[in-house]
Amino acid sequence: MSIDLAGGTIYVKGRGGAHIALLTLVSLWALAWALAWALAFTGNSAVAKEPAGTSGNVPKALAVETFLADIARSVAGDRLVVESLIPVGVDPHGFEPTPKDAKKVAACDILIVNGAGFEEFLNKLLANVGGKRSVIVAAAGLAPRGARPDEDGRHETDPHFWLDPNHVIKYVQNIRDGLVSADPGGAPGYARNAESYIAKLRALDAWIRGQVVQVPEKDRLLVTNHESLGYFADRYGFTIVGTIVPSVSTGASPSAKQLVAIIDAVKKTGARAIFLETGTNPKLARQIAQETGIKVVEGLYTHSVSGPGGDAPTYIDMIRFNTRAVVGALR
Repeated sequence: MSIDLAGGTIYVKGRGGAHIALLTLVSLWALAWALAWALAFTGNSAVAKEPAGTSGNVPKALAVETFLADIARSVAGDRLVVESLIPVGVDPHGFEPTPKDAKKVAACDILIVNGAGFEEFLNKLLANVGGKRSVIVAAAGLAPRGARPDEDGRHETDPHFWLDPNHVIKYVQNIRDGLVSADPGGAPGYARNAESYIAKLRALDAWIRGQVVQVPEKDRLLVTNHESLGYFADRYGFTIVGTIVPSVSTGASPSAKQLVAIIDAVKKTGARAIFLETGTNPKLARQIAQETGIKVVEGLYTHSVSGPGGDAPTYIDMIRFNTRAVVGALR
């Protein structure tokens, strides 16, 4: 058997000089690229995901929300990678997991959730993916505030603990303890990282207090899109005058009676601004503003951080941005 190359084509000759096969050079290049991509997404992928400075099997961690992933990364440090299930800018209240999301959950060793009923889709998702994993409930141990009653007198539990950074100290402690349980070898680093981040949260709390004093007490009145800023208001001396959506979830809709009630509340209290989260349809807020003269402040980061080049790429940036927006509108 012999091989001849002529005109960019490989000829493979059998006995007697018969041509028994041929491949073009272009085909060989395509085959080589296909093999390279296959290797990149199979055998080499596990190595690429292992954090620098670690050895052995490192748990795969997945946080449901982007702000929770950022908090968890501050505790994990370089020991392990923490990914986010819900993409940046997506409202967790309306999140519908895809088969790709289910694969992410199935592949993780540690799942970090907010808890307090926030992730309504989670029980069904976990039942479908099966398997075993450590679940860290960030809000475990925190006492929830009750949202204001709806027209039927029902109270919902408010899960938005993270909008008060003092509650996030408990998040950090729970995440630290959960990571130590799943990965005992990383315990010293997790403890150091948690202590450092808690110090940043305490500094953030002091900074917020210093900003809020610029707003006269009589003007510390908040009108929001839905029940999300209650913990922030409780901590820093604001009063929630009303919400457009009468629920802790953005999926509910206000009745005509409820819209009339919030317009009356704005007129009666003299509230000066309605605060909307990123991604919120401002139509109803603008209608209320037209009726009352109140201003509409859009773009608060309440459920997601921004992208790396945005105004709030981290949890701490998110709270700072919101504080500046609130203070700037009311002082």
